[in-house]
Amino acid sequence: MTESVGVSGDFEEGKAVKVDFAGFPVVVVRIDGELFAIGDTCSHAKYSLSEGEVYAEEREIECWKHGSTFSLRDGHPTCFPATKAVPVFDVAERDGVVLLSRSEDDTIDAKRGR
Repeated sequence: MTESVGVSGDFEEGKAVKVDFAGFPVVVVRIDGELFAIGDTCSHAKYSLSEGEVYAEEREIECWKHGSTFSLRDGHPTCFPATKAVPVFDVAERDGVVLLSRSEDDTIDAKRGR
């Protein structure tokens, strides 16, 4: 499944943008021109990661509520209190359109950790 979530101009450098992918909240971040997409919900306390700080050099995003940071590369938490990873999505730009995707075997429920 592949779905358009916006145009390239919607994703400014170093800014977190929350998008909807098949009913699932995803945060997309552009750093040094590269796009990253992970689940938007903190695995610790269910707060929106898109409201947190982006650490470009570390390729991480911080949950604003309790301070856990998550790798934008693999979704794993890099500090407590979160201990579970958030899902990672494939993201690409084609002709000015930003696309998210997942494989047929990788259902949204699996991305939610069910």
